[in-house]
Parts: sequence; structure tokens; C-alpha cells
Amino acid sequence: MTEIKLHNTKTRKKEVFTPIDDKNVRMYLCGPTVYDRAHLGNARPVVMFDVLNRLLHHVYGADHVTYVRNFTDVDDKINATAMARKEAGAEGSLEDLVRERSDETIAWYLEDMAALGTDKPDHMPRATEYIPQMVAMIEDLISKGHAYAAEGHVLFAVESYKEYGALSGRSVDDMIAGARVEVAPYKRNPMDFVLWKPSTDELPGWPSPWSRGRPGWHIECSAMADELLGASFDIHGGGNDLQFPHHENEIAQSCCANPDADFARYWLHNEMLQVEGKKMSKSLGNFFTVRDLLEGHDGRPAVPGEVIRFVFLSTHYRKPMDWTAEKAREAEAALRKWRALTAGIEPADSAAPVAIKSIADDLNTAGAIAEMHRLAREGDASTLLATAQLLGLLSEDMGEWAAADGNDLSDLAQKLHELRVTAMENKDFAPVDAMKAALSAAGVQIKMTKENVTLEAGAGFNPALIEALK
Repeated sequence: MTEIKLHNTKTRKKEVFTPIDDKNVRMYLCGPTVYDRAHLGNARPVVMFDVLNRLLHHVYGADHVTYVRNFTDVDDKINATAMARKEAGAEGSLEDLVRERSDETIAWYLEDMAALGTDKPDHMPRATEYIPQMVAMIEDLISKGHAYAAEGHVLFAVESYKEYGALSGRSVDDMIAGARVEVAPYKRNPMDFVLWKPSTDELPGWPSPWSRGRPGWHIECSAMADELLGASFDIHGGGNDLQFPHHENEIAQSCCANPDADFARYWLHNEMLQVEGKKMSKSLGNFFTVRDLLEGHDGRPAVPGEVIRFVFLSTHYRKPMDWTAEKAREAEAALRKWRALTAGIEPADSAAPVAIKSIADDLNTAGAIAEMHRLAREGDASTLLATAQLLGLLSEDMGEWAAADGNDLSDLAQKLHELRVTAMENKDFAPVDAMKAALSAAGVQIKMTKENVTLEAGAGFNPALIEALK
């Protein structure tokens, strides 16, 4: 069996992954708050955990892996969006508009993540479907002295959990000094965080022993993970921006609710994403959603989902990733070559052992891609295809962007060859140069010998410009 090693944030070292039960490997990824389109940074952990899920399927079998990724569909930002719609004249109650916005945004999210070649998790719970479990967990925490009710709120008492801060490596005093925490008269400690808060009459809310209200963000994941994966499971993760306070608070709640359990044994966190060497932000004009890339934006060409995935996988998940237009062009060129090389080929029985070893070594996808470049150079198409598909690349349903509409260049190659033959006779190479320039502008790579002409779609290939040359 392939040995998997993962860098465990909890222990700050790479460890051999040993599941609690190799017949029931379980992992949880914190999903999106569904108030708007997913931006590029939101997609990185989804692609990373998709690769991990594929690896676990490869090692343990698909029937022995359970993967959960949640939707947070109760949140102030969702409420604000729904309120803006109501003020603009939308029909229905505010609660109806909240549900409508959540449904709409979840559909967008699933469509965008599918375009990146990610498989759906086994469970995709919505927070609003697990309110009773959250209320029950909060009641249990109060009964055990780890939480307290105050003015319709319920707060977790941070001082009651002695291990608080272990994941992020911070002391409570340091966190108080450096954190932006809500100061409220009903808090016993500035670091105490909300488990339950009241709702106004018009906002979504649920009955509870403390108030008609709604859960805090952190309790949602604890309750859903407990319900779907159990009090102890194998892997939990997300972006490193969730390490504190979200994941720290999840651990505190869950370990206090289930003191004899482990909650998650391995914690994985991916680094953040930059764009052209700078932090992605609207103020810098380099902020864009996954859909912006897929469809093209601000005059920039569309970027296929497979290309986005390739760029993500070219950087180790624990290193900062810099999205650049050049990386996208290079990825597109490599994928076009690989698709041409593997056309009509059946994949090998297994991926390349070197690539599997790389992926199993803390998801070193960059190392696996380097091995794929070697396989391509050596012409091992079947092993290249099997390896690519383990990474979620070169699948049939991801290949429409590189398919035949405008990509059959054989007629144009013959036309350029004939122009060249004529030019050799009359010494007028202007038509040849003009056609070569037009092909290059359309993203076509040209190789010419005395005997023939070969044309290949390269980075920036534009089928529309090709049609004009035919």
C-alpha cells in the first residue's frame, strides 16, 4: 500500500498518515459562505482537497473514503445581500430572499468548481439543515461548564479549555493583544466567542432555549462534522486564514463537547494566493472570481478550467501561489501538447510510480507535474494519461476547450506548404510571411521543413481567428 505523508499543522511536522479506520477514511473541508461568486483564492483549497480525495480513493478505494465540504448559508453578508434586494423591490419575505440568494450562489459555486475538474464531495451539508444538532451541542457545552448564556447570546468560555491556542501556536494573552474581538458587556473574557446570537424579527432565526436566533459561524462546522463524520475523524483543513480563529474555535468546542475523542487528527492548511506578485484585492484591480477567468474579463481572454487547475497544481499547496498570465499561457501550451500526444490512447493501468510517490509526499503536485513533463518528452502517452487523470487533468469532460472546433489545422498546414512551394518558384515570400504572421497571432506554433509544414495550437490559441484564415 502506498505510504501517504501529510504536514500536520497540529504537530507542525510531516507525518505518516494512518487513518483511524482504513475502511472508513474521513475528511472535512470548510466550504464557502454563500453570499457571492467564489474568487480565485476560494478555489485553491477545493482543488487541493480534490487531489487528496483522489489519492485516498487510489490508496483505500472510493467506497472507503468519506469527504464532507459544507456550505455556510446563514451569515450577516447573506442577510445584507437579501436586504438590499428587498429594498430594491424584490418580492417575498427577507427569509425567502435569503434562501433564494443562498440557492443561487450554491449553484454558481458548484458550476465553477466543476469547471475546475473537482469532484463533488460525498456530503455537502448546509448549515441551516443542522440547526437542531448545533443547539444540542451548545446545550451540552453549557451543561459541562464550557459555555454560558447572556442576554439571549451563548458564548464559549475560552478559559475553560486549557489547550486553546495549540493549533495556531498562540497564547490567549497574545491573541487578546493582537486580535480584533467584539467587546460586549455580557462577555466574561474578551476572547469568548459566540455560539448563538439573537435574530431580529425580520431576519432568519430558529427557536432555542436562549432566544429566537441563529448559530455562530464556528459551531456550524463542529456540529456538521460530528453528525456526518463522528466525534473523531482523520483530516480537517482549509486555507491558512482559517487556522485562527475558526479552526482553533472548532477544536475547542468539539473537544469540550467530546472530551474522550480526538476531533480531527490531521490538520492541513494551504497558503494564500497572489496575482502577478501582489495580494489580490479590489483596490489594486487584480481581484477576480473563478467565473471572471472562465468567461474572460476586463478585455482579457477566457481561461479554461483545466488550465486554472494546472496552474494551481504547479505550486505546492503550502507555498504562496502567484497567479500570472504567463503561467496560464505555459499551462495551456503544455496541456495542448499532452492532449495531442494522448489523443486516442487508453491510459495505463496505473499512474507513474514517481508521480504517485510525489503526490503521496504531502501532495507534492508540482513534483508529479515535473514527472508528467518527462513522460511527455519520452513519448509515454499511456502513462502520461493515467498520471494526469489521477491529478484530475486530461479527462474527456475537461477537454472541450481544446477540442476540434477550429483546432484541426491540417488544411491550413497544407495551404501554407503550397504557398511556400509557390514562393520558392517565384521568389515572392510575402504571402508566406503574411500567413505565418496571421497564424502566430492566432496562437499557432509553426514548424516548417523542406518536405512539409506542421501546425500546433499553442498558448493563447484563438479558434475564431483560425476560422477567418480558412
